[in-house]
Amino acid sequence: MNPADPPDCALDGHRARWLRNGEVTFAALAALLAGARESICLETYMVRPAEPALTVLAALLAARARGVRVRVLYDAFGSEGLPPGFFAALEAAGGEVRVFSPARRLRLAFRDHRKLLVCDARCAIVGGHNIGPEYAGDGVTHGMLDLALQIEGPIAGLLAASFEAMYALAPMDRGAIREFRAAVSSLPVGTGTVTLLTSGPGWRAGHLSRVLRTGLGQARSVHCMSGYFLPPARMRRALRRCVAEGGQVQLLLAGKSDVPAARYAAEHLYGKMLAGGARLYEYQPQVLHAKLFIVDETVYVGSCNLDRRSLNVNYELLLRLEWPELAAQAHDLFYAALAHSIEVPAAAWRGRRHWWERLRSSAAYWLFTRVDRFLARRPLRSLG
Repeated sequence: MNPADPPDCALDGHRARWLRNGEVTFAALAALLAGARESICLETYMVRPAEPALTVLAALLAARARGVRVRVLYDAFGSEGLPPGFFAALEAAGGEVRVFSPARRLRLAFRDHRKLLVCDARCAIVGGHNIGPEYAGDGVTHGMLDLALQIEGPIAGLLAASFEAMYALAPMDRGAIREFRAAVSSLPVGTGTVTLLTSGPGWRAGHLSRVLRTGLGQARSVHCMSGYFLPPARMRRALRRCVAEGGQVQLLLAGKSDVPAARYAAEHLYGKMLAGGARLYEYQPQVLHAKLFIVDETVYVGSCNLDRRSLNVNYELLLRLEWPELAAQAHDLFYAALAHSIEVPAAAWRGRRHWWERLRSSAAYWLFTRVDRFLARRPLRSLG
């Protein structure tokens, strides 16, 4: 059973609330769009030409009719099936739309995987939801399991500035890269309570990965919900250290996946994680797509998966929130999902797998950790 919507909580000039599934998230997104008076910045990896995108488009057109500046940024690879004229009415009404990394030779490598809405530089939504019908359900009876965070306060202005930088970079040509580098060189990350972590070529190299790895390395308790699970070796060592020193690690991963090969690759690590003392669960009712990491009383939420592409290749964002009340609510959401999951038994894991399943996992792991990164990195040389 899904929990009730967690109440708003406030800390250090910020107010936040969890959006526990796609139904709640798109309702909140519609409300923010309807209330915007100055500006709308909408950034997403995937847009599908169906609901809820049609409702979002209508809300953007209504905002333009009120005189709101509207900008939309979507990824070329993730939205490859989107008709070229989908946003034509919005552009005709004065809205601004850009496609990230439109060149076919680059789009496979450089992907804007971020999901972000900022209205009036005062209120934002971050999370894992793309704009497609499979993301708009409750995560139990229908639709993927995902979540988001709505937040007001100073961090919204930084998220708006982060959008500006990505919007400038979108063409992925030399001029855009120069403009992007100038934009991010002085971009702050926020206060100690709420900070913005970014990844991708041109952002602070490895910053998101280092901060997350440092948090895991000092943790006494880790609860991870991730649709794709391929953490680098140093993160895996940090998780094992947590258990070895008396802490707990619970990993809630995908029992069903929209990318089956990614699930097979994750299975390659199951034995090592279980042997290191982590407890591992697989979500059953629907595809798990959420990205939530609770490290003691610090929460990380955004678009970033715990895998190599998110940490080292894609453009991603995470909010890091040192916020005990918000962390307590995140734990409630985690355990609500855990109730729909089955635990992977440590003792029987290796013994119950056929040789061909082990081979399949090894091949998928090699594909995602070696081949994908190699192919993604090569085009970088051509950009200078």
